Amino acid sequence: MPPYYGPDEDSDTIFLERTFLAGDFVSGVGYGIQIVMYLTCATFLWKSRKERRRSTFLLVYISLLLCVETLFEVAQSNTVQIMYIDNRNYPGGPWKYFLATQQLPINIIFIASLFTLTFLSDLLVLWRCWVIWSAFGDLYAYLAMGFPCFLLLASFALGVIWALQSSQPGLSLFSSIPVAFGTSYFAVSLSVNIVLTILISVRLLYYRHKIVANLPKGAGDDYVSLIAILVESASIYSAFALIFLIAYAVKHPINSVFLTIASAAQQIANYLIIYRLAQGRGWDGQTPRLTRLTTLDFNVGLQPEISTGDVGMDSGMEFSQNEEALSPHGVMQEAPLDVKLHRLSTFA
Repeated sequence: MPPYYGPDEDSDTIFLERTFLAGDFVSGVGYGIQIVMYLTCATFLWKSRKERRRSTFLLVYISLLLCVETLFEVAQSNTVQIMYIDNRNYPGGPWKYFLATQQLPINIIFIASLFTLTFLSDLLVLWRCWVIWSAFGDLYAYLAMGFPCFLLLASFALGVIWALQSSQPGLSLFSSIPVAFGTSYFAVSLSVNIVLTILISVRLLYYRHKIVANLPKGAGDDYVSLIAILVESASIYSAFALIFLIAYAVKHPINSVFLTIASAAQQIANYLIIYRLAQGRGWDGQTPRLTRLTTLDFNVGLQPEISTGDVGMDSGMEFSQNEEALSPHGVMQEAPLDVKLHRLSTFA
């Protein structure tokens, strides 16, 4: 049997160090994906900045996200270097060094950037929820947003306390007091996302049901398809955040891996939302406006021409004034499908 050259540590501590290193690797992969998505979104937003004022705001927002994420990645990689290379012979091993040095600036940056990323991401989903609900009336939006806003404020307060407690000398992310505040913080933050996910999904599913009943198959898929609902609600983050929260609450070492997965998933969900907005396929205040069908729908892909002489008072057909186009031959033609999507009245 070959001699043992491993560290003089118990198996639990070794497993903790392995998961911490694995989390750093996963974080790097997520960062690479985010850079690609940032460049893609930034290109679209830059091209449309003159046509849409919102594009400039979103460009600033994703640039801020990337800057904070870069700080997070620098802190993460530098912490690994300090633990496993610069202080490998610290009494008790790298993990003991990590727990004993949470007050170092690099560790404070790590915690602060993680908290900032989570808060900025929650704000984006909150804004999307407001946009979707306010499109059906401000009253509905105010009623829907009250509870999520309260949860977000509570999440912010708990997050500040968690960050301060985790950076105290002698404490760490995994000490009893920070874990208690951290569990509460992540639970409330996750609750914000779950509530917003439900609100967004319910509203879009309701609109999907209404639009399918009035328009041909495939109409409005850009706004009400299942993929669109999943993207708009940022549900991808909620799933991974729930797994992390459970592992963190029970103090299982695998939480280090799911912490970075959840953080990366949250940022990727943000970029997916903004990518749809940059392409003009995301929801805005005008999407569900005028949702009463005012033109006759014959068949998708086949647009029959109807002579103006064929449409009389006894034909049972009604066309809105100034809404159908006349061909060069004086023939009334059915309006395009994308025009009809904007001729529907509010379902709320």
